[in-house]
Amino acid sequence: MPKTYAYYPGCSSMGTSAEYDRSTRAVCRACGIDLEDVHDWTCCGSTPAHVTDFGLSGALAARNLVQAKSAGRSEVLTPCPSCLKNMKAAQHHAHDPVWGPRIERLLGRKVPEDMRCASVLEILFRETGAEGVRALVKKPLTGLKVACYYGCLLTRPTALMEFDEPENPQSMETLLAATGATVLDFPLKVECCGASLAVVRRDMVQQLSGRLLDTACELGADVLSVACPLCQMNLDLRQKQAACRRQTKAAVPIMYVTQLLGLAFGLDEADLGLGGLIVDPRPVLAGIGARSEEAADAPAGGQDDAKAVNSGRAE
Repeated sequence: MPKTYAYYPGCSSMGTSAEYDRSTRAVCRACGIDLEDVHDWTCCGSTPAHVTDFGLSGALAARNLVQAKSAGRSEVLTPCPSCLKNMKAAQHHAHDPVWGPRIERLLGRKVPEDMRCASVLEILFRETGAEGVRALVKKPLTGLKVACYYGCLLTRPTALMEFDEPENPQSMETLLAATGATVLDFPLKVECCGASLAVVRRDMVQQLSGRLLDTACELGADVLSVACPLCQMNLDLRQKQAACRRQTKAAVPIMYVTQLLGLAFGLDEADLGLGGLIVDPRPVLAGIGARSEEAADAPAGGQDDAKAVNSGRAE
């Protein structure tokens, strides 16, 4: 019987990352993962709240855990690494002699210590895994060269996030290799894109994001796969700005990992929100079918070699 998770979509899912929310729901349905929205969820404080008021930030994030707990759920799943970090931090600071009492006073109750919090990527990796993905693939992403980008929050700080290898994570590579895609070795996979500095230091974000985009292009990536709404926005929406500042012509579609998995599962493009991306991935994706046919006609040795390469990158 499939496990039901409390689902915290986060504020960005209502606007800038609606495609991530839509594709997450679609892929989780395909994987047999049931999602139940946290009732009356509220903003977790995002990136600025902890600077304004640390106690209020903790209370905002913890309130969603209380809501999930009251609905009888034991684990909260969220697509956003920032939201995840805030909820995990709220649980951590609930033990602090100074901030714990303040958070609980604002909250009006204790912070649930036994609630687990996880990212969409972690749940898909844990519950479905490579074998589960292979079993669901209907349209292999054969020949599609993908660079995987985790961003700076999804696996760090290690003691708080408790997921994958902090400096060289492999969960995204493992899942995407199972779709038949060619997973590239992307050396900047946990470097910062500039995050919310886009509001006050756009020049810095253009430099940081531009470096990521330039490297992906130099490696020959068809697509850059992400698992963070803010990373996606900086790399997709600000791509022309970054290219202009760095005087390059880097252009690469920025797709959520759930969109790529959904395509491999044969899900409808409308359910994956491909039309909402700034850099249209469809011209690149149009060649996947032809590549699949070429791979099918290739000598057996060539196919085995390709599988070995993908397998090696996923390990």
